[in-house]
Amino acid sequence: MKIGIPKEIRPGETRVAASSDAVKKLIAMGAEVVVETGAGAGASLADDVFTDVGATIGPDAAAVYGAADLVLKVQRPMTAAEGGVDEAAMMKSGATLVGLLAPLFNQEQVNDYASRGITAFSMELIPRISRAQSMDALSSQSNIAGYKAVVEAANAFGRIFPMMMTAAGTVPPARAVVMGAGVAGLQAIATARRLGAVVSAFDVRPAVKEQVENLGAKFIEVDAADDQNAETAAGYAREMGEDYQRRQAEVLRDTLKTQDICITTAQIPGRPAPILVTEEMVKGMKPGSVIVDLAVETGGNCALSERDQVVVREGVTIIGHTNWPALVPTDTSTLYARNLVNFVDLMIDKEAKTMSVDWDDEIIQGALLTRDGAVVNPAFAAKEL
Repeated sequence: MKIGIPKEIRPGETRVAASSDAVKKLIAMGAEVVVETGAGAGASLADDVFTDVGATIGPDAAAVYGAADLVLKVQRPMTAAEGGVDEAAMMKSGATLVGLLAPLFNQEQVNDYASRGITAFSMELIPRISRAQSMDALSSQSNIAGYKAVVEAANAFGRIFPMMMTAAGTVPPARAVVMGAGVAGLQAIATARRLGAVVSAFDVRPAVKEQVENLGAKFIEVDAADDQNAETAAGYAREMGEDYQRRQAEVLRDTLKTQDICITTAQIPGRPAPILVTEEMVKGMKPGSVIVDLAVETGGNCALSERDQVVVREGVTIIGHTNWPALVPTDTSTLYARNLVNFVDLMIDKEAKTMSVDWDDEIIQGALLTRDGAVVNPAFAAKEL
């Protein structure tokens, strides 16, 4: 059984789907691991990091893809239509692909996997159950993104975060608001608090209030009866109605007038990110304030965010990187590789040293996109083109 780790070629992607520890564990499962030369360079992982633990180095992508029974990737394969090499075309029919495949926004590519006979698993679709926590790549990557967002905000902010008493007088603490209290938001709250800011947080889900307050932040509430239905069965935020959004906008507008830092993290699976910070709200913020938009990849939470740009609008600095985990690639690669190993462990017969998938396993079923030439995930099969 050969496992291939190709180099990520999407612009700005510095992560790799492997670490020395991950490779060591995959080999212990009975696999032969082939890593494309230079695959870990963006994450400061040289080829010898992998060869020292038993991997072999493939000279190019074609060699890695063509020989692999199982391909582990960070992002979805590049396509010819996107102006790059067609990575999926290099895979052999019957091979298995595992990665952050973004299927909710790339239905045509899901169909392409099926037509090529590729068995595809999307790490975003790992069910949020206790048994799958160690495989939850969205959480591992979002956690680091939340931390990095605050560090970037602190770097762009013209003042310090903590209150500081000096012989020349007292410097008041910065005030930060975090919009969205999921994994990224909670880490942003914790990081901003550690840096000494006075932190508040908003989320449509009242259930996260206790978590926010346990981190020492104030929870901002919108008085509404329908916020009790703000959470999906999977634990994600639900898109709210127009009346709630109107009252939410009023609360956030008044809140932002008093803040120095705003970190936005709100996303809805399969939908464009909701606009939480309008142009009018930006105009009402104090000059020198900073907005960090973690949702730019799916449209952004701030109306004035620009993809992969840092801009100043109305005296406010707005940071709009699309790939936050790629800004901390060594740690995010290591964490993601652990997620992959834990998932792959479900699919390998260690005694026979072959792929052996329990297709009835709820984790396998949740992440599975395509099998035997067909789109089999219920969420996508009905949309097959």
